[in-house]
Amino acid sequence: MTPDIARDWGLSFDDLLFLAALPEDACLEVALQLCHLRRTGRFAEDWSCISDDALLYVASQIEQPDARPHRSFDDRTARRYRVKLIEHLDLSRATAGDLAALKTWLLTEACPLGGSGAEMIQQSFLRFRDHGFIPPSEKALSRIVRSVRREFLDGYLVSVLNALAPETISKLESCLANPSEDHGFQRLKADVGAATLDNVLDAAERLEFIHSLALPFELLAHINPSWLATLTRRVEGETATEMRRHSKARRLGLFAIYLMSRRARMIDGLADLLLEVVHRIGTKSRRKVISRIAADIEKVHGKERLLVDIATAAMLTPNGRVADVIFPVATAVKLKAIIDEHRAKGTLDVRIQTIMRGSYASHYRRMLPSLLSVLEFHSNNETWRPILDALSLIVRLNEEGRRLVPESLAPEGSIPRKWRDTVVDQRGRLNVISFELCVLTQLRERIRAKEIWIAGADRYRNPDDDLPKDFPQKREVYYTRLNLTRDAKAFSGSVREQLEQELLQLNATMLSNEKVRIRWSGENRIGITPFDPVPEPKRLMTLKSEIGRRWPMTGLLDTLKETALETGFLDAFETSATRETLPRDVRDQRLLLCLYGLGTNAGLKRVAAGVPDVSYDELKCKTSDLI
Repeated sequence: MTPDIARDWGLSFDDLLFLAALPEDACLEVALQLCHLRRTGRFAEDWSCISDDALLYVASQIEQPDARPHRSFDDRTARRYRVKLIEHLDLSRATAGDLAALKTWLLTEACPLGGSGAEMIQQSFLRFRDHGFIPPSEKALSRIVRSVRREFLDGYLVSVLNALAPETISKLESCLANPSEDHGFQRLKADVGAATLDNVLDAAERLEFIHSLALPFELLAHINPSWLATLTRRVEGETATEMRRHSKARRLGLFAIYLMSRRARMIDGLADLLLEVVHRIGTKSRRKVISRIAADIEKVHGKERLLVDIATAAMLTPNGRVADVIFPVATAVKLKAIIDEHRAKGTLDVRIQTIMRGSYASHYRRMLPSLLSVLEFHSNNETWRPILDALSLIVRLNEEGRRLVPESLAPEGSIPRKWRDTVVDQRGRLNVISFELCVLTQLRERIRAKEIWIAGADRYRNPDDDLPKDFPQKREVYYTRLNLTRDAKAFSGSVREQLEQELLQLNATMLSNEKVRIRWSGENRIGITPFDPVPEPKRLMTLKSEIGRRWPMTGLLDTLKETALETGFLDAFETSATRETLPRDVRDQRLLLCLYGLGTNAGLKRVAAGVPDVSYDELKCKTSDLI
């Protein structure tokens, strides 16, 4: 027995005296109802909600067998015993003033904290219990909670509407009236797409339009994020026609909230496109340069043989003079020609950067002004301030249309050593296109490391926002809970020591490990043999055979339905709408079909085609509402 069981399901001496006066066949049922009422503030409506441990503990206190009751909850005997329980606990009936106070409490305290309707219903039952009131039926309390939640949302949507400028209202109405246009309702709901130049420009244009609306983002701080998620899901599940049917406050308020929450996802998507494009330019250029080097080695006659001859001569006479050992094998003229050829082509980094510059300048450079106009970069580390200053310089140079500028204009520390030969020419001039690419490659690495963050983003937000709000005051407490030291040198030293030990162990066992192969050529130098499959459990085959014998023709959908009936997991899906009008069996049927279609990857259209009384639109609507 756990302490929770004893606390929640214990009976007092007065309770035992009260139960002793009841018929013996009703004692266990009334005792369970008594404990359940004290624990949850409501009568039990289903005996299966009481655990076996609780049933055993209550039965042992009144010396009754632990057989689970089976009496119906709506018969006259059960109602009579409930009246006796109410008298024993001295509960009173809630007045109209008490119900008004409950609504006020829900509106001012419970709703701002978020939470589902079921959670608010349970909080209301507990409030009735704490105030000594008779609990109403769940159906009646559900109506009160739904009414208050709708009133709270209506008030919030009105406040959003009042904060919108007349120009913003006109633009939002135009988006709903013309949903298929560039800035229409359907276009604004679309994802950013794959990493292509057109998608980058399109996403930047849509994000710039959202910025131009001057939406009241400060109102998002006045409501719990769970409400925002619910409202966003509601808008995503509706068409422009359905949106236009709402009242003005609800229509424009929902649309404005959706666009405000949508902005963060669009910024994240646009940042992903930027990172992917820069990475693609680099990898393609590197692959192209390496293939050209391989072609040069094969094309130049005798170059590889010459290298072998030089190495052999040097090994045979390690202490000899170059003129006596090397020049007889490779003349000075031949070696100078090879050196000149290499210098003409440049080092590997320079060659890769040259190819990157060509690809960027001819195609991807058009995206830069749009990106820098809608994305606002920041950093909490002064080390990376030169990159931010370089971005400001790039914007100014693009506005002026300059291609070559003095090197002194570049912020100090913004050009790494390996990029200097590409960015700065022999006359000390800064190539603006190469400088842009140099800054973008650094920006990509710093964004991925969260050294640079983007205003208004979600995944790329300020890393300080990831910390608890009371972190400065409770820094020691959090470090203690995480078992971490505040000494940066000690922390990095422990990580370095752990990595060294792992690398030493890897180095010691790699050559004798039959599962690892070391290659001296190719892109993947270390090859690892796939792991052997885990042996099948001994009794799994027996279990499969027994299931096949008992239910030989049972499909996955039937199994999913039986699981839902046994566990009731469908109750965990809560609608994003204000209420549900579908009968429970129809709602559960459509939800099961949606889960089956999505889980098996069969798709909603194929599932709807196989069920005559359900359409694709109905399944799609239920998916957006519940899933």
